[in-house]
Amino acid sequence: MSIEKNLNIISNSIPENVTLVAVSKTKPNSAIEEAYIAGQRIFGENKVQELVGKKALLPKDIQWHLIGHLQKNKVKYIASFISLIHGVDSFETLKEIDKQAKKHNRIIDCLLQVKIAVEDSKFGMEIIDVKSILTSEKLDTMKNVNIVGLMGMASFTDNSRQVINEFKSLKIFFDSTKLTTLSMGMSGDYKLAIEEGSTMVRIGSAIFGSR
Repeated sequence: MSIEKNLNIISNSIPENVTLVAVSKTKPNSAIEEAYIAGQRIFGENKVQELVGKKALLPKDIQWHLIGHLQKNKVKYIASFISLIHGVDSFETLKEIDKQAKKHNRIIDCLLQVKIAVEDSKFGMEIIDVKSILTSEKLDTMKNVNIVGLMGMASFTDNSRQVINEFKSLKIFFDSTKLTTLSMGMSGDYKLAIEEGSTMVRIGSAIFGSR
């Protein structure tokens, strides 16, 4: 099935209030262009170097999201153009984003990544650490970052009840904040995530095919 058909199927399956991020990591520019022609404008990459290379060659009105783990020393390479950073998992990274954004006279939207999965391989902060950031007086001094929401990745498992419970726990915490974006759900579990209140889904293989 073509990328355009896949996009149409997914777009028709998600509510209007849910934002679709097409995860284009490892995919060639031609695949991104096909999705772009089909109307997709938001793309997610997980590696800074690959993202910078694609940004230079693809249409200028694409909104690029960094969805992978972001190292502090890589922030400077994307600060001039990134639309949303999904995986902020420390206050130190947030400070670096603020510092680099200031150099470009920008305010960068960010999501704080919450660890909801049982797997050690997943990045993210405990809820208590996220609360600490959101209530920190230091955050008020950072004028070039804007925390708009939370992001979480569920466990990679066939146990749908576990996945639902992980999404549910993040939604409960999200509801206790004044944030507006809840990014959870990927190709294998985005429908469950939407049912549990996700407002943004990150879908790659269901659009572009398996890697």
